[in-house]
Amino acid sequence: MSETNSRPRIGRSIAAVVAGVLAGIVLTIGTDVALSKLGVFPPLGEQMADSLLFLAAIYRCVYGVAGSYVAARLAPNQPMMHALVLGMLGLVANGLGAVTMWDKGPAVGAHWYPIVLVITAIPCAWFGGKLRERQLHTASAPV
Repeated sequence: MSETNSRPRIGRSIAAVVAGVLAGIVLTIGTDVALSKLGVFPPLGEQMADSLLFLAAIYRCVYGVAGSYVAARLAPNQPMMHALVLGMLGLVANGLGAVTMWDKGPAVGAHWYPIVLVITAIPCAWFGGKLRERQLHTASAPV
């Protein structure tokens, strides 16, 4: 493949991953803000109950799957690879967040919460990629 032909694919790959990241961020922040405005979450800086952290972990996993699906859906090729790149970015970001916030006190939440986010980043990304692969397989299956 020539250098000129690979550039559009690299650009599309980068755009697919960025779109997946943005989808996950927008969904997460939007849900966080909505739950805060509705009074479900306490004001920023106040400690959250474990049950609320569990709720946040669940929707973050769902949004991780959705963001990875978006990346896989928009990928010019190798949808699973694009989804897993998103998972690796999530793993690194969540890991950095865990390390940074670990000793900041009870207002930032229980220690299990960032660990769950780190542990679930790759499986959620894989699941998002798998959804896209299954969709492609179903679309190409003979009727």
